Amino acid sequence: MQLCLSHFQQERAKALRNQTAQTVGPRGLLYVHQREFAATTPKDGSVSVLGSDDATTCHLVVLRHTGSGATCLTHCDGSDTDKEVLLITSAVRVLSPNTEYGRLELHLVGGFSDDRHLSQKLTNQLLRAFDRLQDNIHLVTFCVTEMNDRQEKGSHYPYIYGVAANVKTGEIFHATFPDKGPEKDLRSASILTGAQMVNIYDSRKEQLCIGPYFWMPFPHVDFWLEQDDQYILQNLSTSPQAEPPHFISHIRATLLCLKEHPFPDKTLFPSRKPWVYVKNEDGLWERVASEQI
Repeated sequence: MQLCLSHFQQERAKALRNQTAQTVGPRGLLYVHQREFAATTPKDGSVSVLGSDDATTCHLVVLRHTGSGATCLTHCDGSDTDKEVLLITSAVRVLSPNTEYGRLELHLVGGFSDDRHLSQKLTNQLLRAFDRLQDNIHLVTFCVTEMNDRQEKGSHYPYIYGVAANVKTGEIFHATFPDKGPEKDLRSASILTGAQMVNIYDSRKEQLCIGPYFWMPFPHVDFWLEQDDQYILQNLSTSPQAEPPHFISHIRATLLCLKEHPFPDKTLFPSRKPWVYVKNEDGLWERVASEQI
C-alpha cells in the first residue's frame, strides 16, 4: 500500500472535508456502532447504505471490491486493529467469489489531532495492518487525524464525525444519522464492558443480528450514574472537548442499561440466541419472533 499521499488523495480528502453532512434517514440504512462491522453487496434488497458517526478519535473504515460491489463498513477504536482488519477483509472477500476483475479500495475517515495522540496511533495501526495483508489494497480516501483536523478557539476538533457508503454506487460521503438503529444503548453497553468487534449483518438473509451479549456486572455503576455531566465527560471519553452534544445522555442511558441488566444472559438472552431484525415495508428495522427465524 502506498503511504505517501498522492495529489489525488489530498484533493479527495479536501473535497470530503468541504462536503456538507447529508442527513441519512432509516430507509435502506444499516447503522454500524463502535466495534461493529457489516458487509453486503448491491444485490441486497433491504440495505443500500452503510453508515456510522460519532467518531472522534475512532476511525471509520470502508473496504469495497469494485468488481463485485461488496462493501464493508466498520467503526474502529483501536481495541484489536490487526484482528479487525482481517475480519473486514474476509467479509468482503467472501462476498466477492469468482470475481475476475476489479480491485479492493480502502477509505479511511476519522480522528483528529487530539492531545493524547490516540487518533495518530490508530491511523498507524490501520495502515500497518492493511499493509501486512497479501491482498493488493488501494488506498483511495485518506481523511484521518491531521487531515481531518480543524481548530476553533485554540481547540482541535474533527471535520467529519460520520460517513456513509452507498452500496449500489460505491459513493462515500459525509453524513449524519438521526436514527442509529435498534437497541443502541444495549449495543453500546457491550462496548463499555469490553466486547470485541462483531459482525451485525447477515447479507444472505438480509437480517440485522444483535447479541447475544454476556457481561459481568459493571463496576461501580451507581457511582457513575450519580456523577455530574462534566465528570462523566472527562472520565468516559477519549476526547472530552470534541464529543457531540448527545454524548453524555447516551452514556447515561448506556450505564442505566448496565444497571438494569447486570447479567444479560439471564434477563435478555436466556436462549443464547441473537435478536434478529428485518426491514419492514416502511424501511424500518422490525424484530422477528424467534419462531420465525
